[in-house]
Amino acid sequence: MKQLLITKPTLFTELNLPETLQKGIDGLGFTEMTDVQQTALPLTLAGKDVAGQGRTGTGKTATFLITAINRLLTTEPKQGRNKQHPRVLVIAPTRELVVQISKDAKKLARFTDLKLHTVFGGVDYEKQRLGFENGVDILIGTPGRLIDYLKKRVYSLSKVDMLIIDEADRMFDLGFIKDLRFMLHRLPNYDQRQSLMFSATLSHRVLELAYEHMNSPEKLRAEEGDLTASGITEEMYHTSMDDKFPLLVHLLRRSSVERGMIFINEKRTGERVARNLARYGFAVGILSGDVRQKKRMRILEDFSGGKLQLLVATDVASRGLHIDGVTHVFNYDLPEDAENYVHRIGRTARAGSTGTAISFSCERFCFGLPDIEAYISRQVPLCHIEADMLDIGKPTHPGASAEGQGKEDRAEQHNRPGAKPGSGRGPKRNGSNRNGPNRGRRSGGPRRR
Repeated sequence: MKQLLITKPTLFTELNLPETLQKGIDGLGFTEMTDVQQTALPLTLAGKDVAGQGRTGTGKTATFLITAINRLLTTEPKQGRNKQHPRVLVIAPTRELVVQISKDAKKLARFTDLKLHTVFGGVDYEKQRLGFENGVDILIGTPGRLIDYLKKRVYSLSKVDMLIIDEADRMFDLGFIKDLRFMLHRLPNYDQRQSLMFSATLSHRVLELAYEHMNSPEKLRAEEGDLTASGITEEMYHTSMDDKFPLLVHLLRRSSVERGMIFINEKRTGERVARNLARYGFAVGILSGDVRQKKRMRILEDFSGGKLQLLVATDVASRGLHIDGVTHVFNYDLPEDAENYVHRIGRTARAGSTGTAISFSCERFCFGLPDIEAYISRQVPLCHIEADMLDIGKPTHPGASAEGQGKEDRAEQHNRPGAKPGSGRGPKRNGSNRNGPNRGRRSGGPRRR
């Protein structure tokens, strides 16, 4: 595969797209293409297979959706195709990403007659199954639920014209690669369909997948160099675990954060942080793998709409969430995987805007900092903590709780006597972690979706 050089951005109107698709693009306010779109679209619209690498927030979702919609509007379906045979298959690793892709697709295709259907775990199985009866042109889903319906012969992949795999590297991380290969072997041969694969990193295993299942794909590396967006201001505080929560409250107050995301490594830490933020008067929701799907979607809608000021999340939410207006990202816990640092802070400064990413390096997670700085090829600027920054007073709303927490959430039981709110320390419990304090399963780990 050959590597391509990046040229100057151009306008969407120069692509000579079908009128109904162009109306959808105009309706979203898109005029100039991003670097990724300017490089990829001339190739993908010409029918070429592409394995693309681009950092988060660069417009790759619109790239593959515009290509897919254009293909459906300008080409005839395969002979013998019926309404239960999708023409475009989009596979993504997480429910949040699938929902976001579906929303973007509906906006772009709203002036067309194309039928879209979305499937993922955690919601009514029968309702999603009945959705196939109306016909489907573009099918978007997570691997587990897609395979469930495929095995029950609810739909067929035999007439697919186009395959799109988003966040391919995440498929490996979440243990979905066997499911993905199961589906790939049931598609038309690689030379009888167009395939697009996008990934935050074009690792050896991702490229191996591309070579095996794609037709001489072009390798596209957009925005070479800095892995993080230029509009992000980064800060790092070296702090104890006990001081992390008061420091967080101080920084939230100082910057009057209106829409911020707070990333943690473990669900129980998130429960403590979210509950205590609510008690200090912040409108906050928590998003983890254990929150029911309907509630997850409502929390995301409330956060996007401004009803919630803050969102506490595990890494299950660090990719695929396209939420406008996120001004601050806090790494309450430094991620244990250096790549996740880039994915997390990429929730802000999207599509050319600016944002702030603040990280806490504590005694438990500081060991990941060298790997993070090696991965991004620079040091994160350090900030000094003054004593008065940790004096946040008593909770102003002692009875409040966060959205997404139920009665079964017993975060407070984990706090050791005398610990500061949200400090992250608690008594050891027999059997709570068989591998030691630092080796529990990461939130957002392998799970059937």
